[in-house]
Amino acid sequence: MNVTIHPGQLQGTVAAPPSKSHAHRLLIAAALAEGECRIHCPLENADIEATVRCLKALGAKIQRDGEYLKVSGALSRTGEKAVLDCGESGSTLRFLIPLCACLSRETILTGAGRLPSRPNGPLLDAIRENGAIYEGQGLPLFMGGGMKNGRYALPGNVSSQYFTGLLLALPLLKEDSILIYTSPLESMPYVDITLSVLHQFGIEAEPMENGWRIPGGQKYVSPGEAKVEGDWSAAAFWLGANHLGSRVKVEGMNEKSPQGDKAIGELLQKIGSEMDVTDTPDLMPILSAVAAAVPGKTRITGAARLRIKESDRLAAMAKVIRALGGEAVETEDGIIILGGALKGGVVNGMNDHRVVMSAAIAATVCKGSVTILGAQAADKSYPGFFKEFAKLGGIIHAG
Repeated sequence: MNVTIHPGQLQGTVAAPPSKSHAHRLLIAAALAEGECRIHCPLENADIEATVRCLKALGAKIQRDGEYLKVSGALSRTGEKAVLDCGESGSTLRFLIPLCACLSRETILTGAGRLPSRPNGPLLDAIRENGAIYEGQGLPLFMGGGMKNGRYALPGNVSSQYFTGLLLALPLLKEDSILIYTSPLESMPYVDITLSVLHQFGIEAEPMENGWRIPGGQKYVSPGEAKVEGDWSAAAFWLGANHLGSRVKVEGMNEKSPQGDKAIGELLQKIGSEMDVTDTPDLMPILSAVAAAVPGKTRITGAARLRIKESDRLAAMAKVIRALGGEAVETEDGIIILGGALKGGVVNGMNDHRVVMSAAIAATVCKGSVTILGAQAADKSYPGFFKEFAKLGGIIHAG
């Protein structure tokens, strides 16, 4: 699907979609717990659906009940070979690799888009050193179980998803384990979300210097009900539009959330200067789009890992900005933007939801119309984005 957006400010109120980061973790914990758990998650997206699909393949019972996802029946740790289709969700894949390594059954993890080529080496090395049996580096990945308690050490600058996957799985092992980051842990707020969910389901992860001690033999216990928080990553697009003159109120946000992307307001104030997004890399695309439309020089750093997302987001956003008549140059770990008036034009969404939505927000203040190719990529995290955009007064045509 391609969309054409004409310049014009947005105004009105939107309800924040559920945080997929929070939803992934709640669903996995609920599937590991004894007893039923009703998770308030009024909307789903492609990534959340991928986690639901994989957990069902492992034996969990998950069904939609109005605005809730009802999870009952713990995962089956034994049984026939299970095939887990992770779609394009890196979180689903990285969270489930350690879990599959704990099971006494064979599993095959598959995926689509760029996911088969995204790296998992440090995580696979860590579980192999502790007995896990697997075949492959990319996808499909054949897991044969065998993971045991021990010392798990990974560099902290690769992916916080590796740490979340291990924090979810290690409590299931019989004996205690140690999880260590050997360099500063980037995107720590995402791990904070994991630790919060573990606590909610009765799981202990004892903090220690540069890591955690995870007691073995623990059992996940359902809290009965849980609520997926509003997604600060999604709200960031509307808040970015506000920085460009729109007036959008986003309802349903938790100001005390452990989500790192709640820093969007603070980072928007740094446009025109330098900012580090090491802990909030998902905000780089919208910050770049806003910076391109505001006079001044903005330098964003700490974003090298974005080269291995759904697209190379540093290259993608530089191309988007230049296609709209702006100036942007990639650096090794970020992007430099010389902001000013944007003309409009045709941009490629690069099959990346955050690139597509960032381009749409930039379009509100361009001098001419903006056509976004492959706009359906927004469905990965925010299926209702363009419908909300139109409800807010956005002038948009699909074709």
